[in-house]
Amino acid sequence: MTSLLHFGAIVGGVVGSVALAGYVARLVFGSAQLPRLLRRGQEQPAVPAGRPLEQVAADLRRLGAQLARVPAGAPMARRRGLQAAYDDVLTEAARLLEVPHALERVPPGRPRDVERLRLQAALADAGLAVPD
Repeated sequence: MTSLLHFGAIVGGVVGSVALAGYVARLVFGSAQLPRLLRRGQEQPAVPAGRPLEQVAADLRRLGAQLARVPAGAPMARRRGLQAAYDDVLTEAARLLEVPHALERVPPGRPRDVERLRLQAALADAGLAVPD
């Protein structure tokens, strides 16, 4: 009976050693990770908040071109919808480039148009190609 226990312990030790060696090899070569509790000191890569700036800039150019091509007889809802979408993307670009603005707080009309122009100039100064 004791020889059977010794044999079981030896087999268990060999199997455990092979499994541990395999896990260590996977850790070394990068196909396995340490358990979460042991990874505390390692920083996880930061996930960027929002869309990439390139995509925001492309949307800004696209919406600016659409807004410039609205025909004179088009419904006002179309122009206002495009203008609101353009303003949203403009504020998103300002947030990404950390440019201060008050576009969301300014009421529609001439004051908002002036703030929009100011923000476009500030974004251009920050290096973003903003349509006229």
